[in-house]
Amino acid sequence: MTDQPTYQVLARKYRPETFADLVGQDAMVRTLRNAFAADRIAQAFIMTGIRGTGKTTTARIIAKGMNCIGPDGTSGPTTDPCGQCEHCTAIMDGSHVDVMEMDAASRTGVGDIREIIDSVHYRAASARYKIYIIDEVHMLSKNAFNALLKTLEEPPAHVKFIFATTEIRQVPVTVLSRCQRFDLRRIEPEAQIALLRKIATSENAQITDEALALITRAAEGSARDAQSLLDQAISHGAGETTADQVRAMLGLADRGRVLDLFDMILRGEAAAALTELSAQYADGADPVAVLRDLAEVCHWVSVVKITPEAAEDPTISPDERSRGQAMAESLPMRVLSRMWQMLLKALEEVAMAPNAMMAAEMAVIRLTHVADLPSPDELVRKLQDASPPTGPAPTGRPAPTGGGATAMASAPAPTHASPAGPSASGAQTAVALSTDALEHYARFEDVVDLIRAHRDVKLLVEVETGLRLVSYQPGRIEVNPTADAAPDLIGRLGSRLQAWTGNRWAISVAEGDAPTIAEVRDAAENAIRAEAEAHPLVQAVIAAFPKARITDIRTEAEKEHDAFADALPEVDEEWDPFDED
Repeated sequence: MTDQPTYQVLARKYRPETFADLVGQDAMVRTLRNAFAADRIAQAFIMTGIRGTGKTTTARIIAKGMNCIGPDGTSGPTTDPCGQCEHCTAIMDGSHVDVMEMDAASRTGVGDIREIIDSVHYRAASARYKIYIIDEVHMLSKNAFNALLKTLEEPPAHVKFIFATTEIRQVPVTVLSRCQRFDLRRIEPEAQIALLRKIATSENAQITDEALALITRAAEGSARDAQSLLDQAISHGAGETTADQVRAMLGLADRGRVLDLFDMILRGEAAAALTELSAQYADGADPVAVLRDLAEVCHWVSVVKITPEAAEDPTISPDERSRGQAMAESLPMRVLSRMWQMLLKALEEVAMAPNAMMAAEMAVIRLTHVADLPSPDELVRKLQDASPPTGPAPTGRPAPTGGGATAMASAPAPTHASPAGPSASGAQTAVALSTDALEHYARFEDVVDLIRAHRDVKLLVEVETGLRLVSYQPGRIEVNPTADAAPDLIGRLGSRLQAWTGNRWAISVAEGDAPTIAEVRDAAENAIRAEAEAHPLVQAVIAAFPKARITDIRTEAEKEHDAFADALPEVDEEWDPFDED
């Protein structure tokens, strides 16, 4: 009875054994080759990058290169380890006594590091260097890092450290400064596809180029992920693996159908979009994956719009490329940006929803209803192109601008008139008035400003709404109270003015029908609103959006005042920032 050969997954079977086997890491390989050639091998290395780019594999290749003695046993450190000597074979098997690998994810404490510190003083048992490879080094505790620092800075000549991490930002700067750092890059799509094709050929596996492109896109630059997916795809295909089989395996929708759905949404065809979504769901597509695909298409079209050369992606088929380029030319960037934001929100909702398909359908409905809304500038342009309503347009005022339910009109600020009616006889109190003290109150408006300055809101409202001014002189006021005025209003006004000015004021009741301050102000605002409503562009907006309402009208004076208030104060040129006084 013969033993059956043990199956090895592709990611392990085709793990790189030399620097020449590493894919997409040319810059790091060049640096290491030069360092080995010049005998300038660092005391500590740190490898960083996303999962599956070869951090731990690179650490083992470096360890092999440092300890390789060649087939004849006489070679020195090299970047092309022979793979045949006792050290090379033992290191690749993970059984070398002088090359110790530690997973910091499971051994995070200072006690684990103490074992290393205690052992570095002993020379290597058989190899040239004693090498410590610590994977996921960012998982070490703060105390463990501190315990390692001194040894890391001044290790014995026969000791080398090689660290690997996916979270370089979590490694203390004090550790990073003692290591030679290498950033392993994501594998470019062209290199990834070539690697997968080479492996598939070696395995005598039939797989289409489109299927390899799908795997490459799903791997997101990770060689290990790509090889694991290839392994799964070959088993799934059981013969010749097609793109449809890979798509079903990954739970993806057909890219062409995703583009169809994207088109339907942008055209506002809600019913057709929901039908297509349901069809993709029935064919096995995950609703979350469909929304992710839509977001990916939106992002890709946006990038192609800005940088057309981005369309030359080897993972994109020629048909998809031409459709994406057409979309990039026809779609405004603000539409793509709006769709991107809504898709991100939809993905959050799908993750929290009890039923992913329902949430995806609601997202598609929202997208179709928003997609065909015009942008503000498009709306203004369409309204300006439309024929204006009949009737003369108001003159003397610039047209309001805006593209929604808010119309802004430019108008002079209304003034508070102070009409003087005929004086009526009434009891008046003779008082001694100080002309100098009252010279600042030449108009009734100055009295109102005085009330406002003292922040007596109740009195201010009552004066503006309850008193009709008949005549005014500094210190003497004749008014006609409205029917709603408080009975004690005149008495309170007189006592407040006396307290604020230091002089007694004669306030008497007389006949007069002048409007109150509030009535004058409301009349001016109503006139401005009526003029804004009569403007052709505003009428066009109301006609296009019957539920739209004017919510705010700002005058030129108000806009200038707001601009002045928002402006930064000028800096005194003689100001010295170092002057403590």
